[in-house]
Amino acid sequence: ATWLERAAGHHDRFMLFIDEFDPHEPFDVPEPWMSRYDPDWDGPKMIWPPYTADAVAAGHIDERTARHIRANYGAKLSFIDDRLGRVLDVLDVEDHRKAVAECVDRFGGLDVAIPNAGLGIFDNLGGAALEDWHTMVDVNVKGVFIGAQCAIPVMRQSGGGSIINISSQTANRASPFNGPYAVAKSGVNNLTQTLAVELARYGIRVNGISPGPIPTEVFMEFLGLKDEDLPGMGEKLNIPLGRLGAPEDISPAVVYLASNASSWMTGQTMLINGGS
Repeated sequence: ATWLERAAGHHDRFMLFIDEFDPHEPFDVPEPWMSRYDPDWDGPKMIWPPYTADAVAAGHIDERTARHIRANYGAKLSFIDDRLGRVLDVLDVEDHRKAVAECVDRFGGLDVAIPNAGLGIFDNLGGAALEDWHTMVDVNVKGVFIGAQCAIPVMRQSGGGSIINISSQTANRASPFNGPYAVAKSGVNNLTQTLAVELARYGIRVNGISPGPIPTEVFMEFLGLKDEDLPGMGEKLNIPLGRLGAPEDISPAVVYLASNASSWMTGQTMLINGGS
């Protein structure tokens, strides 16, 4: 249903390819949607209205479907979900290298890297356990460093790319009882600046984003909150725009930094926090 809504929100007529499609689960689809607009394709798809399409969308598709769409509908392609997922240890360099190699093998290159693994262990600096300190620095700084470093050779070879690091507004201020996390995120900010200067000559841009409070699981656990506590939380935290953030507040900035629209921007960390 989400893919239908996304396509319908951008186009009056569209074709939607989706694997393992059942017209009655998880939502009912009127019979006219099922059409043989593409007589050479035996895979699942939907079209609305029948026999016409000015855009193509794809979701949860396999490699065969992706190749067919790109070969036959590249000019009409609106968006495609051609995901390659793998689990890796963010501290394992070889795991990162394999992931980059798989990406290059499947997609032909690597244009954007977002090494975004992170976690929070909340304590004051005077009482933090050394083991927790190492964990925070390892995952939040070393993991980001390894992810970026493994992307660099491929980007250099192709003539450039964009690396986007996700920091936190806590990196820019004193954060009592959140010190290990804040210090680690400060390291991410400096990593962003230093990589940007070092890699500019290769056409690789490195920028970051520092989000403000967003009710993720880590945030909720840190403040001991439940869903029913969220209304009014923006005012309680003195956020000028009056609300907590959402992933949708951050993702457009990621798209901007990944795109050529930010081609003259590097070494910067965008603070997106509702004005707090």
